[in-house]
Amino acid sequence: MTTDGALARLIRSSAEPTPPTETERCDLCAAPVPDDHRHLYDTAAEEVRCACGPCSVLFAEGGAGDGHYRLVPRRRIRLSRVDTEVLGVPVGLVFFVPRADGTVTAEGPSPAGAMRWEIDATAWQRLTETCPQLASVEPDVEALLVNTVHGLDHHWIVPVDDCYRMIALVRREWRGLSGGGRIWPAVERFFDDLTERP
Repeated sequence: MTTDGALARLIRSSAEPTPPTETERCDLCAAPVPDDHRHLYDTAAEEVRCACGPCSVLFAEGGAGDGHYRLVPRRRIRLSRVDTEVLGVPVGLVFFVPRADGTVTAEGPSPAGAMRWEIDATAWQRLTETCPQLASVEPDVEALLVNTVHGLDHHWIVPVDDCYRMIALVRREWRGLSGGGRIWPAVERFFDDLTERP
């Protein structure tokens, strides 16, 4: 991942004690973008980029760019419990992203950013058979986001930019070796604030 991508800027700005004075800009045309702007997934760089309204329209329905950029969808679906233990990831706060090439990755937050694992594609396929909604997850741009830390039971299909916001939050709130007293209440608030949308 390059240091000038939207994810890197989001993580960097979230770790800063004061808000940046520089206005967020579209990564394609440099126009200023509002806080609730859309994102594009750059398939070559494998990172998320900010997009203004007019630029995001160009990539709706697989439009411009010959597949180089894909518009990150906005839908969120809350799921009943999904048995992700079959995927072999030893953490309770994690997101799973199926990739266009058929692989599946898992990413979990840490004070330094995201940790990443490769998931057995056959195990993911078996999981989609037990939870058919997972078969609708759009490769690269949507994820299964899970939080089972401290007995919680959150399972969501979300756009990948939600996952990166969660990574930035963990990085910003983490204190010391174990995370400190602020991290888990902040994560719980993050999940409480998620709302379903089509």
